[in-house]
Amino acid sequence: MNQDKLALHETVELHEIINMKTVCLLRSKLMQGLCFNNELKQLMEKDVKQTQEDLNELLPFYKNSQIIQ
Repeated sequence: MNQDKLALHETVELHEIINMKTVCLLRSKLMQGLCFNNELKQLMEKDVKQTQEDLNELLPFYKNSQIIQ
């Protein structure tokens, strides 16, 4: 078996993590526009930046994932 490829369960888990991170990112971005407290807005911006970094770190694993047909 090729060790460079992710196992099927790892592929599914990767997909679930990326979906969750994407939803959290979208929610934080949306809430920033509705927030009037500057401290809370800064925390949300920090969360957005960290989530973007996390997603950028996870995306290269897609090239090693298995496509389920």
